[in-house]
This record gives sequence, structure tokens and C-alpha cells, in this order.
Amino acid sequence: MITSARELNEILSTQQQPLLEEWLDAQLGARGMRSELLNRQELQEQARRFLEVLRQAVAQGGVDTRGEAFTPVRQMLEELSANRARQGYTPSETATFVFSLKHPLFVRLRTRLGNDTDSLVEATWEVSNLLDRLGILTIEAFQQGREQLIIRQQEEMLELSTPVITLWAGVLALPLIGTLDSSRTQVVMENLLQRIVDTGAPLAIIDITGVPTVDTLTAQHLLKTVAAARLMGADCIISGIRPQIAQTIVHLGVELGDVVTKASLADAFAVALKRAGLSVQQIKDQGTQQQRRQKLAKAEE
Repeated sequence: MITSARELNEILSTQQQPLLEEWLDAQLGARGMRSELLNRQELQEQARRFLEVLRQAVAQGGVDTRGEAFTPVRQMLEELSANRARQGYTPSETATFVFSLKHPLFVRLRTRLGNDTDSLVEATWEVSNLLDRLGILTIEAFQQGREQLIIRQQEEMLELSTPVITLWAGVLALPLIGTLDSSRTQVVMENLLQRIVDTGAPLAIIDITGVPTVDTLTAQHLLKTVAAARLMGADCIISGIRPQIAQTIVHLGVELGDVVTKASLADAFAVALKRAGLSVQQIKDQGTQQQRRQKLAKAEE
């Protein structure tokens, strides 16, 4: 292990530039690597920085990647992997950053230790293990970064899929599309309650026309949302109750209590306007009135 650390440190110290160029060519020429994602100048800076922190780590802590000396190396790889996860790289493309360094290092180890077979085998084995551990670290960090990205995107999609709109002064509408699970219910409830606070609206319509199925859990989520809105001083109307959903609710024995339900958003809006003391009237055809005025004008002439 002492031999491998010494030889690796010597190579990283005295041959950094040629090693860097050969390593860059290996990365850019790797099978399956998408050139549109790689900027040579940016990649060169990342590689140069990695070789430097790796040299410092090997000089201080040998080839033990778990040691304190390798903390900067681990931090850099974790940062690089997280960034590549956000940029659309694959796990194999990310791991290639480390694994492609093997061949250039092995060539230089063979040049330096070719006459000493035992030392060459030992050094090659230790360096290979070192890069394997660092490569596995990049994959783990990449997966963690991808999971965090997916969670954040899901949260953003939930926000976008639960808009609370104002249909009329004092009347809010919350159109729901897709499955209503526990996490989404929490977002729905928070958005609705916040808009009730912001607008002081006494009425809210929860439209489930876009909800494909309603089971016991979904019905409970709806009732919790209605109850929370009532605590904030707003009453709710549930619209979009199709025949299939009505039958399912009855079959499941779900009690909606005194919650008003309507078949369509239009029917629910009419109820909301009535509660607000408003009504909708049909205006006579403007085209016909215009024609009558023209006829009267001609008669007067």
C-alpha cells in the first residue's frame, strides 16, 4: 500500500498535464457518452480540480478513501454527481468521470514499475480499488441527487395541479385532476385555506370532474378538506359527482353529511351565486335589437 500511494502521488504530481489530456480524451470518447452534454472546457476544469484534490488526499492519507484526507475528494464527487443528475446525465455517464481515469494511470504505473512485477501488481490493485470506491461514491451521490430532483419536481407538479381560482367575488373554485392521495390532499388543503384567508371568500367549490375514481380514502380526504375550510369560515360545495362516483360512494357507505354535491361545476356555481344573493339572467340577442333600431331609424326618415 505504501508503494502504490507513493507511485500514485508521484504520477499525480509530475505528470498532471499529460494525464489530464489523456483522461479527457478517454471521457469524451467513452462509448455511449453524449457529446451535447459535455463542454470540453468545463470538463477540463472539473478534471483538473479532481486530480489536484486527489493528489493532496493521496499525499496526506494514502489510498484510504474513508479517511479524513479524502473528505475534499468525496465532497467534490458528491457535488459533481448532484449537478449531473440535474443536467440529465445517466449514472453510467457520471461514473465514467472516475472509471475512465484507470487506463491512463495504469499505463503510467506500468512504465514506472514494469521491471518490478510484484510492485506493479500491488500498485495496480490498490489504485483500481481506490477508483472503484470513488466510482461507487459517484453513483450513490448521483442516485441521491436524482431522487431529490424527482421529489422537488413532484412537489412543483402538485402545486401546479391544484390551482385555486376566483370564479366570482366571494366564490372560489378548486378543480382537481388525477388521483387524490394523502400528500396531494395536504397541498390541496393548504392552497385552499391560504386563498380563503387571502380573499375572505365564504364559498368554495371543489370540482372532482377530473378525478377518475373515488374510494373511501379519497372521500375521506375530501371531507377533511371541507372540514378545514369550514373552520376557516368558508362553506364548500363538491361538484363533478358523476353517476359512477355516486354509486361508488353509496356502495362504500361513505357519509358526506350536509355537504352539498352537484353533478357539474355550472350547477355548483349557480348554487354559490344564489347563496351570495346573486342571479344570472339571459340577455336578449343584441343583433336583433340592433336590427330593430335600424328599422325604427329608417321609419322616422
